[in-house]
Amino acid sequence: MVSVEDFTDITYTVDNGLAWITINRPERYNSFRARTVDELVLAFKKAWGSDEVGVIALTGAGDKAFCTGGDQKQRMETGDYGPSESGLFEVDSLHRVIRDTPKPVIAAVNGFAIGGGHVLHLLADLTIASENAIFGQNGPRVGSFDAGFGTGLMARAIGEKRAREIWFLCRRYSAQQAVEWGLANKVVPSEQLHAEVRAWADEILHLSPTSLKVLKQSFNSDTEHFAGIGQMAYSTLKMFGESDEAQEGIVAFNEKRQPDFSSYRGN
Repeated sequence: MVSVEDFTDITYTVDNGLAWITINRPERYNSFRARTVDELVLAFKKAWGSDEVGVIALTGAGDKAFCTGGDQKQRMETGDYGPSESGLFEVDSLHRVIRDTPKPVIAAVNGFAIGGGHVLHLLADLTIASENAIFGQNGPRVGSFDAGFGTGLMARAIGEKRAREIWFLCRRYSAQQAVEWGLANKVVPSEQLHAEVRAWADEILHLSPTSLKVLKQSFNSDTEHFAGIGQMAYSTLKMFGESDEAQEGIVAFNEKRQPDFSSYRGN
């Protein structure tokens, strides 16, 4: 079983009550493969169970990307996201543990938060973005989608029209626009991002852990039904991922060209 000492795709550190979980694949814009997801789940659970941790920060290594979702190069090379501890791609477990950990989670968005990476920051309780942060979804461009939390929770956060725009157009949005829309809490200069997260964490660490736990669970209860929708979507996505339509999205992404989905519009 993977332990913290065996981590290759992420790093985990604790500093004065704040656990930093960092996706450490900057050469792939901090996209995740199956092993990355396994390590993230374990790190969140470790922080959850630790008396030394009161706040958890999630970020990406380097200054180009927070997380750009599933590793499409890996998907092209092997047809999946690589081997995992359980034999499953545990991204649903990652979504669950971010929501279920009773400690506030802050997403420190330090670059691209795209696709599945955008969903991760959305699932965090708070988002602080650097000035160079870029937000957006990518699924329909690469033959994929994220229903459940990725759609329903976003609509709750920013409204139906804006959420549909993000998914149906796959545009890119600045950090300032993310704040204006309610996708992020604050924008700071890149060099101040970690210090700002530290300051927010220090304020939180003065508060009652049990009160924060119950408050987080109360917030979550209003959107918990999206988990069931997400499970149904994962079942569909697995089947869809093997289709010619989805394969066109993957191949086009890796060939750096626009996909041609025109022949599938009558489906």
